[in-house]
Amino acid sequence: MALRAASAAGSASSFSAAGPRRAAAAAAPAAGRVSFRSAAPAAAAVRAAAVAATAAVAAEKRSISGTFAELRERGKTAFVPFITAGDPDLATTAKALKILDACGSDVIELGVPYSDPLADGPVIQASATRALAKGTTFEDVISMVKDVVPELSCPLALFTYYNPILKRGIPNFMSIVKEAGVHGLVVPDVPLEETDILRSEAAKYNLELVLLTTPTTPNERMEKIAQASEGFIYLVSTVGVTGARANVSGKVESLLQDIKKVTEKPVAVGFGVSTPEHVKQIAGWGADGVIVGSAMVRLLGEAASPEEGLKRLEELAKNLKAALP
Repeated sequence: MALRAASAAGSASSFSAAGPRRAAAAAAPAAGRVSFRSAAPAAAAVRAAAVAATAAVAAEKRSISGTFAELRERGKTAFVPFITAGDPDLATTAKALKILDACGSDVIELGVPYSDPLADGPVIQASATRALAKGTTFEDVISMVKDVVPELSCPLALFTYYNPILKRGIPNFMSIVKEAGVHGLVVPDVPLEETDILRSEAAKYNLELVLLTTPTTPNERMEKIAQASEGFIYLVSTVGVTGARANVSGKVESLLQDIKKVTEKPVAVGFGVSTPEHVKQIAGWGADGVIVGSAMVRLLGEAASPEEGLKRLEELAKNLKAALP
């Protein structure tokens, strides 16, 4: 609309200023006349501004918080799968990311393999061990991410522990992951009191730092976590580590209600979620997103071949997505 208005204004000025005395007009332009040559740069500037505005809107929608906001407007629940980078190998991880995106993932969590994954259960611990045994490094993961992210339509959150961040220096780490195209971070072993520097440095690179709250988190502390968390609030559904479970604790429903009393930020539930029935139940309790990790990781890491693992991963992802409103 702005471009058309600018063009129309330029055209009206040019033609209304032109009179029948063409010779005089050629000798000296009439007052108020705007030539097409002077209007062209203005039109180009308008086009550039429009393109920049469109890009800014697109970037916001592709952010984690922007994605959740858009889903909320449509009454949808986010599907957030998790896989471990490098298990069984990085080439398969790259293919898995594209498959998960094609299956309708709204945000993808990618775990960086680490030797002491305190928050993870046996399945994800084993996947990290396999990835490290094959020589997967942080630099390898970042290189792969940099190649794949341009092909994804959903934002990517990196799940990593604090030590790899400190090892590289917090500002340097943030610069590296931002350049790779990462949109957010989940760092499960950093207590709230020690997140100030992380959040400050992440904000400089428009990286959203997602914080976790658990069933044993006191209400006052949970409220502070909700205020500080960005992208979404990660609600751990059960006491303990990650891992598929037969049932989701009924306490999750009341936990969701407690969090939503103190914040309007989206809340995603993870740990122990593995079946279409689980995600449907959690969505029914009012969660804004559902995170599925161990079930995905097992399919990829324990399959007879990478091709078989990818096929099974795609089938599970489609079933989980279909179960969500």
